[in-house]
Amino acid sequence: MSKITIAIGTFLIILGLIGYFGAGMVSWTALIPALFGLPLTILGVLALQEGWREHAMHAAVIIGLIGFLGGTFSFMRPLLSGSEMKPMAATMQALMALTCAAFVGLCVKSFIDARVIRKQKASEK
Repeated sequence: MSKITIAIGTFLIILGLIGYFGAGMVSWTALIPALFGLPLTILGVLALQEGWREHAMHAAVIIGLIGFLGGTFSFMRPLLSGSEMKPMAATMQALMALTCAAFVGLCVKSFIDARVIRKQKASEK
């Protein structure tokens, strides 16, 4: 999962930069995906070390969950309020929400798999 975390973080950084430069560098809020991607990338690198893996991945899944909730809320807000939806912003928000949702799902599966393996090892002793 550490390499997947690095890949997801890198993707979010690139997504944020594309949004920022693609929107003419008008608003720093286009960098929000990058602000989630940077700590995910750092935590992914930390998770490569055995002693940091568990804590780094738990922190990463929390960031992923917040990214999913924030991206979903930002995407849905114009729809629910009837205000103008900007196509570039909506695309970036939807991509961030979907990416973070997939990441959280992968993390949960990984946590469950790790728990099953620990139980199997304990029962073999």
